[in-house]
Amino acid sequence: DQAPGTGNGAARGGRPLAKPPVRKLAKDLGVDLASVPGSGPDGIVTREDVEAFAQREAAPPEPEPAPAAPPVTAPRAPSEDLVERQPFKGIRKTIAAQMARSRTEIPEAVAWVDVDATDLVAVRAELDAAHEETKVTPLAIILRACVAGLRRFPQVNSRLDTEAGEIVVQRFVNLGVAVQTDAGLMVPVIERADTLSTLEIAASLNRLATGARQRSLAPDELRGSTFTVSNYGAFGVDGGDMVINYPEAAILGVGRITDKPWVVDGELAVRKVMQLSIAFDHRICDGGDAAGFLRYVADLVESPTKLLGAL
Repeated sequence: DQAPGTGNGAARGGRPLAKPPVRKLAKDLGVDLASVPGSGPDGIVTREDVEAFAQREAAPPEPEPAPAAPPVTAPRAPSEDLVERQPFKGIRKTIAAQMARSRTEIPEAVAWVDVDATDLVAVRAELDAAHEETKVTPLAIILRACVAGLRRFPQVNSRLDTEAGEIVVQRFVNLGVAVQTDAGLMVPVIERADTLSTLEIAASLNRLATGARQRSLAPDELRGSTFTVSNYGAFGVDGGDMVINYPEAAILGVGRITDKPWVVDGELAVRKVMQLSIAFDHRICDGGDAAGFLRYVADLVESPTKLLGAL
């Protein structure tokens, strides 16, 4: 004989044993009573048996495990002397960590504008000729324009203190300038650029860029920037997608100056044109702040004599 509670709920003639309310429940749930093991006396199918069976049938199938990712293998070199291994440490490793942190934590946005730099080139030539003791580059004048822009749009000169839950707006300007060296990218800092003239900024830029390439700068001269400028033009390119120098709010990209057709007073002319671009932390800066700063700096580049009254 069959033990109680272990049958399939089958009565004589093959019909499952179940009370009328249980049969109705099974019909409503679309459950075949003949497939439901009965747990009641003499194997009778109970309401709980039907509900449990319906839940099991409705449960989604177990997902198949995702296929394992193929192992990453390096391309095979025809011979070992065609492969050079460079140590990933020191400045290069520091740069990598800084760039990775910036791209991981900062939701950045980018804006750019083409600028007529004809007057900038002319003013730079005049300054350079009048002050032979100091080499004045177009970048030095652009840095001065950045100081004026950061004063007008201080949100661009800020940083996010996540631990305190505060945006720190810095009312002073320490300008970082990206410099390519044999050891990698360095960012020497022109401290308190907001207190310096164009000639003083030019002198600081020359000294720091030389010191970076000679690796003779003190550690304090490579940290503490509040805003950074990257001069892509030095490599003969028009611009690029900059990586923000963490934890700053923005970085300005400066493209090369080249002859291009430009409309002046309704007439087509050949002018000295460059591209300026800004990447900014959208947690800190709205588009209005970043675009306003970029447009203001562009206006000063196009009319550099306005710098005399901008600071």
